[in-house]
Amino acid sequence: MTERELCAAAMAARQTAYAPYSGCLVGAALLTSSGKVYTGCNVENASYGATICAERTALSKAISEGERAFAAIAVAGGVGETVDGGFPPCGICRQVMAEFCTADFSVLVVTGTETYTAYRLGDLLPYAFDADAMQ
Repeated sequence: MTERELCAAAMAARQTAYAPYSGCLVGAALLTSSGKVYTGCNVENASYGATICAERTALSKAISEGERAFAAIAVAGGVGETVDGGFPPCGICRQVMAEFCTADFSVLVVTGTETYTAYRLGDLLPYAFDADAMQ
């Protein structure tokens, strides 16, 4: 799967987002190392702490199916139908990614209908809390 195809899958995943409070529709498409794609969307809740982001939805789906090796994730977000400027993963999502992905894991942030910016997880979260910190 190409990066553009992964971004398109994230754009499509936005359509199922449940965001009655913020109006921000976010979709994510997670590519496993074996080539399988898991999608997710944000699901808001009136108790904001119970809200789950699109990235963690996709990761949870993949992990619950036994996946543990990931190559990339694409994230597409915007208010209503508009995707303009990009919605990078929040800090919690970055930390969850760091639990399962290497610093070289590719994070594609969709910035427009046909555009995206590629980041490395290690650049987005340079000091991730990991198992080594617990020793």
